[in-house]
Amino acid sequence: MSRAICEPTVAKRTATVFIISAPSGSGKSTLVALLMSADPRLRFSISYTTRKPRGTEKNGEGYVFIGREEFIARRDNGEFLEWAEVFGNFYGTHREVLDQAAAEGKDLLLDIDVQGARKLKESIPEAVTIFILPPSRDILEQRLRSRSEDSEEVIRRRLREAETEIRNYQQYDYVLVNSQLDESAAILAGIVKAERVRRQRMEEKIRPILESFESQAG
Repeated sequence: MSRAICEPTVAKRTATVFIISAPSGSGKSTLVALLMSADPRLRFSISYTTRKPRGTEKNGEGYVFIGREEFIARRDNGEFLEWAEVFGNFYGTHREVLDQAAAEGKDLLLDIDVQGARKLKESIPEAVTIFILPPSRDILEQRLRSRSEDSEEVIRRRLREAETEIRNYQQYDYVLVNSQLDESAAILAGIVKAERVRRQRMEEKIRPILESFESQAG
């Protein structure tokens, strides 16, 4: 697995950026879907990927599915904030998503892996990072098998990858153990609301200070 980062060239961000990571099978997609359906002030960042759609996935909903050559061309053209190669497939976050969220007056929600979260946190320090954990390895394996989407080899590989990812939980601002879906969904929504309140209070304190300097300019 490799990870690369392209520095964003966003002059001013007004949207709060929420980054969610989790091992495959932790229930992240379900929690994100519940959060998005309940919060109209969030815009979901749809990643580009070269992998094939799974199950009922449709292009442009969870992912934008493109060919490997097109992805590489877009990557080399500097279109991605960050990109990764995972299990032989490329994934990337298009740099336009930040501007689009700000233009819509919404906050941005990204679903990316540990390495991508680390890189985006470096370039967007104010981003809020949330890591979702399964209750145990056995439950994670059970969830992976119940999806009936992956071969035995892929399941074993995902479990090994999960062990590596989980060791990075301390890098995140919040850690959520997804034991009960309803409870976890409520906690996730609470984190988003609390961060909005905190950010608003900060802006209210900072704005008069900035204005005092601007009034003396020139």
